[in-house]
Amino acid sequence: MRVAVIENMRNIGLGALAAALDEAGAHIEWFRVWQDGVLPPDISGHDALVVLGGEQSALDDEAHPYLPELVQLTRRFGDAGKAVLGICLGSQILARAYGGDNILGSAREFGWHGIGVTEEGRADPLLSALGGEFTIFEWHADTFSLPAGAMRLARSPVAENQAFRIGRAVYGTQFHFEANSAVVAQWKAEFPDTIERIAPGWLESHAELAANHGGAADAAGLAIARAWVSLIEAAEIRMLSEASA
Repeated sequence: MRVAVIENMRNIGLGALAAALDEAGAHIEWFRVWQDGVLPPDISGHDALVVLGGEQSALDDEAHPYLPELVQLTRRFGDAGKAVLGICLGSQILARAYGGDNILGSAREFGWHGIGVTEEGRADPLLSALGGEFTIFEWHADTFSLPAGAMRLARSPVAENQAFRIGRAVYGTQFHFEANSAVVAQWKAEFPDTIERIAPGWLESHAELAANHGGAADAAGLAIARAWVSLIEAAEIRMLSEASA
């Protein structure tokens, strides 16, 4: 199982997703586009694609000229029936790839928040184990409209589109389910000035908030990660499936 991971910003981390991929014996290939703008040359070398978060917007093509190519790449993976996962900025890029509108600066959420699961989400493999609501970590200001043909899986009062699916296994999550307690602590240490600016007082409250919400969020995040990884079809399995169809 070969998985390409697009890192849009230094030191984002895979957290719960790393654990689930490791359990599955996946081989991860990192593409650090914040550093060199290099993306996978095509879709043939990987069974799945992960697009992580970042500080830029999904429309920031001038400052990040690799973005249009990344948008097209996510669509090619999805149209080929391969598993695709976009987290935070990654979900906004996926929405753009499938014709949704990116809406900038209108939906700020930071910290652990409750997410409501839609009726469709309760029946979907990604979120079906989580019931009607779960707690997870958020860090975003942008949002997007739901692309045509996409199924809304989760929502919050601030951002109506917290998770969606297109086709078999193309998923976008606005929330950071990969951000377990260890990743959140890392972000706290690396981005204190940014956090204090957008969420005054959160740094001082972190220990109490983590004690109250971290355990539940870690469990939910790992469940989501395992559910998505289970949808990755290695090339040989996919070829056998197509041959028997």
